[in-house]
This record gives sequence, structure tokens and C-alpha cells, in this order.
Amino acid sequence: MVACAGGSSAWAQDGLQIAHGKKLVEANCARCHAIGPAGKSTHPDAPPFRLLHLRYPIEDLEEALAEGISTGHPDMPEFVADPQQIGAIVAYIRSLSR
Repeated sequence: MVACAGGSSAWAQDGLQIAHGKKLVEANCARCHAIGPAGKSTHPDAPPFRLLHLRYPIEDLEEALAEGISTGHPDMPEFVADPQQIGAIVAYIRSLSR
């Protein structure tokens, strides 16, 4: 019974992290990128987030976000995230490829 309760808590935590990541990408990325499970990016050089795992390992985003992504598409604004935000963004992007 305790294992089930702990598992349930972990699922809830994952859900909160994914929801936080979604809010972050809505605020910072949705202007150019398709950030959901469907749709086309509004910027021709901005890949849809649901396809990022096909281009490179999602773990590589952690370092890029920590250092400040400044080279995505040519006119992409620089975006720097703190460790908590990075974890949430990566969790959200991973959730799209499930």
C-alpha cells in the first residue's frame, strides 16, 4: 500500500512539473514553435516541440537551456532558464513524445 501511495505521489509530481513546463513554453516559445501534440510552427525555422526528440537527444536541451539558447532559428531570442525551469521544460517536451 505504501508503494502505491509513493507511486501516486510521483505521478502527481511529474504532472505538476509537466504543467509548469507547458506554462513556460507557452510564455517563451509558442510565438514561433508549435508546442503541443499537433499543429505547425508559425516560424518556418522553428521545429515543433513534439518532433525535437527526432532531431537530437532531449537531454541535450538541458545544457543548452542552462547556457542560454541563442542559436535555434536565426531570429530566436535568447532564453536562459534556471535548473527548476529546465527540468520542467524537458519534462514537458518528453511528454509530447510519449
